Amino acid sequence: MAVLTTAAVTAQVSPQSYKKRLRNRHVAAVKLPEEVVERVKKRAEELGLSLESYLIDVITRDDDPEKASEAYVEASKSLLEEARGELEKGDVRQAAEKLWGAAALAIKAYAAWREGKRLSSHGELWRYKDVAAAELGEWVRDAWNAGNAMHTCFYEGWCTKEDVEDSLKKIERLINEIVSKIK
Repeated sequence: MAVLTTAAVTAQVSPQSYKKRLRNRHVAAVKLPEEVVERVKKRAEELGLSLESYLIDVITRDDDPEKASEAYVEASKSLLEEARGELEKGDVRQAAEKLWGAAALAIKAYAAWREGKRLSSHGELWRYKDVAAAELGEWVRDAWNAGNAMHTCFYEGWCTKEDVEDSLKKIERLINEIVSKIK
């Protein structure tokens, strides 16, 4: 059995530290067979989605678009805050991955709210950011590109703390603009 969290399979965390993280981050842990956890992670990766985004897609599949957009935007805001926390701890790569997830979920929220559309792949996110940019402003492209740079940073580890801080500001603006439209 493995524990699936939105960060990954938790293996080397003390029980006290893990419980504290769960209390402070509103993270749910689910024990699943390791094979299932690996399948979920693989499927999310195949679609070019963060684990959070993929799981929200699955969970909200039958929800009306308004509810789905609210779930996406709340998760986006949560990931933004988690990114801040990771940055404060000096974990640039984890902060970067949280920012990628936040940007992707913000675009998903906008698509669900605006058209009732469910975006289910990295390619669909790339295309829909153009819709958001046309309506909200060209700066959306910069925010989206910052999010994608953070996705690369997570895998390659090339970015600096300053890169992540700059991306955080851009992605925060994206989230705030989308929240102002949705709410």
